[in-house]
Amino acid sequence: MTFNEVIGQKEVKERLMQMVSEGRLPHAIMLCGPQGVGKKALATAFACYLLGKSHNVEVMLQKLEHPDLHFTFPTIKLPSMGSEHIPVSDDFIKEWRELMLQSPYFSMDEWMTAIGAENQQAIITAGESDELVRKLSLKSSQGGYKVSVVWLPERMNIACANKLLKLIEEPPQQTVFIMVCEEPDKLLDTIRSRVQRIDVKKVETGAIQQALVERRGVSEEPARRIARLANGSWQKALEELQVGSENEQFLELFISLMRLAYQRKVKDLRKWSETLASFGREKQKRFLEFFLRMVRENFMYNFQQADLCYMTQKEEDFAHNFARFINEANVLAIYDLANRSIRDIGQNANAKILFFDFALQMIVLLIKVP
Repeated sequence: MTFNEVIGQKEVKERLMQMVSEGRLPHAIMLCGPQGVGKKALATAFACYLLGKSHNVEVMLQKLEHPDLHFTFPTIKLPSMGSEHIPVSDDFIKEWRELMLQSPYFSMDEWMTAIGAENQQAIITAGESDELVRKLSLKSSQGGYKVSVVWLPERMNIACANKLLKLIEEPPQQTVFIMVCEEPDKLLDTIRSRVQRIDVKKVETGAIQQALVERRGVSEEPARRIARLANGSWQKALEELQVGSENEQFLELFISLMRLAYQRKVKDLRKWSETLASFGREKQKRFLEFFLRMVRENFMYNFQQADLCYMTQKEEDFAHNFARFINEANVLAIYDLANRSIRDIGQNANAKILFFDFALQMIVLLIKVP
């Protein structure tokens, strides 16, 4: 993997390469930032950059199979594993490489799906640090660096964290640790104090738009809107491409709710609520999150500031005539209603009753004017 495959992040790329060229590469780096901005991609590209200085390694790096490149990531215990077996990253390295080669911009949920996890909590075990000690104590196979990429070190259990701390304090010769962290406050203070932290900011909207056009074949206008909706996350941009059909369904349900509530068609609103009740609970929550976004965007649309609005063309077409009904007299109450509904769904409330009551309350809220 190369830096060319990382979306945006020019400043971080240059900083990493400059550290090498100036001979001041620290033995432990921690890339911190929100999900989807390319930390994992940057870490892997930098690892390949360091290892690529050796000869005849291009094929190995393309497959992420270089013997001096070690990946550490959260794992689970599968039913097929023996009772004494402690899960380590090597147990899932095939799935890891496959997902990384598809795209390094994947979430924990996608990783859990890839390894067949159900309701387990993925962690980095103490067995993982023992494996790292063993691997990194070996001499470099190519005579260069040995690189350890650790994804989400905040998921280490305490035993693993303490062992990794000792390894960072006394690193083997020519070893570089590159950590990819989203919640650094959950790490031991002693680990944070021994790594050089580099904050990775959101991806520039223009870089996301350009990547959508060049890499995904999206036309200019949809790419512009998706890039703005992504809010600095390439991962979010990819999700927008994948969930387009579901969002279109949610938009139709949103439009239907608002029109029926405005017209006070109670019988039709009951049918609407039964449609929502037929969804699974996760999809019901996704609809309500979509609903909240639409409320926010329509409220902002009233200010006639295009830079403050993040909508698709279809969403904006509806907002053109509807937005005035979401105003300072009702926006907070509508927000509270949706958030309470999300909470109640999580507590297994009766969905038919919940969504019918939701629809009836919208009748009252829509007639409020400032």
